[in-house]
Amino acid sequence: MPRTKKLQLLHQLSQETDPIKFEELLQKLEGDYPARSVRRWLLQLIEEGLVEKIGSRKAAHYRVIQRTERQPNAGGNCFSQESKAVIERIRRPLFERMPTTYSDKWLEAYEPNTHFYIPPEIRTQLHKAGKRSKNEDPAGTYAHQIFNRLLIDLSYNSSRLEGNTYSLLDTQKLLLEGATAEGKLDEEKIMILNHKEAIRYLVESASKILVSEETIYTLHYLLADTLVEPKYAGKVRDHGVRIGGSTYMPFEDPKQLQLRLSRIIDKARKIADPYEQSFFLLAHISYIQAFVDVNKRLARLSANIPLIKNNFVPQSFNDVEREEYTSAIIAIYELQNPRPLVDLYAFSYMRTCAMYDSTIKVIGFDEVRARYRQQRRSIIRNIIQECLKGQKMDEYISIEASKNVKKKTEQPLCTI
Repeated sequence: MPRTKKLQLLHQLSQETDPIKFEELLQKLEGDYPARSVRRWLLQLIEEGLVEKIGSRKAAHYRVIQRTERQPNAGGNCFSQESKAVIERIRRPLFERMPTTYSDKWLEAYEPNTHFYIPPEIRTQLHKAGKRSKNEDPAGTYAHQIFNRLLIDLSYNSSRLEGNTYSLLDTQKLLLEGATAEGKLDEEKIMILNHKEAIRYLVESASKILVSEETIYTLHYLLADTLVEPKYAGKVRDHGVRIGGSTYMPFEDPKQLQLRLSRIIDKARKIADPYEQSFFLLAHISYIQAFVDVNKRLARLSANIPLIKNNFVPQSFNDVEREEYTSAIIAIYELQNPRPLVDLYAFSYMRTCAMYDSTIKVIGFDEVRARYRQQRRSIIRNIIQECLKGQKMDEYISIEASKNVKKKTEQPLCTI
């Protein structure tokens, strides 16, 4: 519970546009937040390079340090003590760590909706921070609202975690303007553009997309296109692979890989909680390494399926250091211990939620257009097919609008 409250404290600070005094911060925190504990957590966040204290004593104000302001490798210390102990084990020299292979026991021991990787108190905080639309809103409504921001952040961060050297600004120019950064490899450009297509597929297909083999294979094809041989894009590999910096040796038999990937997808499909389902996909698709390449990128985008469908804030993996993400993944490879990855997932998600709240305020998105986008498209399609013009078109639009758009008293618009 203290760990969860510390994350909520960081989330609240992330929502503040200006430095805030301690007393004001304490008033904004909901629930049981003793002043002494909040002061202790603030000191920890300052030591971790995530928060800055401005002034002293009663005049002191606090603010979150943005990623661009941080020193290299600062701010990534988001692991609990339990996770730090796990990380220490997998950061020992390779010759001191035992070789490992895929463990069927880890997957088979997991029973959907009975077992959980994310502790209940953290799931509660994620739900509280991430919900953005009413239940009656069409799937993908929120993702459409922040589409350009999501496109940039998820493409940038997912590529960055793979060693891509495009900056956030370079990524934005490439995705929105088609401008290629000078001195960069073509492979880096393709990696980012492939993310664009995969994210677009997720958002545009939100109303019908399922956690299924078809979806996973399609995402891999879009992410891997031209980065692997054509015969391996969207298809399970037929030879062995090795993991750099790890003693983990994945399966080599394509039939065994396909069987286990199907089992992973089947279990994931049964998980009711969107965040647990998201994390399960992230962990197990990374672990199985079913494809010749692009496995971790596939896992990160797959983790967004339940979030986008259910109108939660997507997971963009903001403020996650590459070294720590790699360590958390290796903890799964070698120890089947998901706790470090849970810490990273929750930490990054709380930061992302606050960032997207600011995005919505800045862009002033038209919620009516987002909520009724499917109905609008249907009306436009029928107008074109029936060649409606002038008064007939106006009458048709008026009739259809009265059918689809309910009065405010019947269905109030969601608030962001």
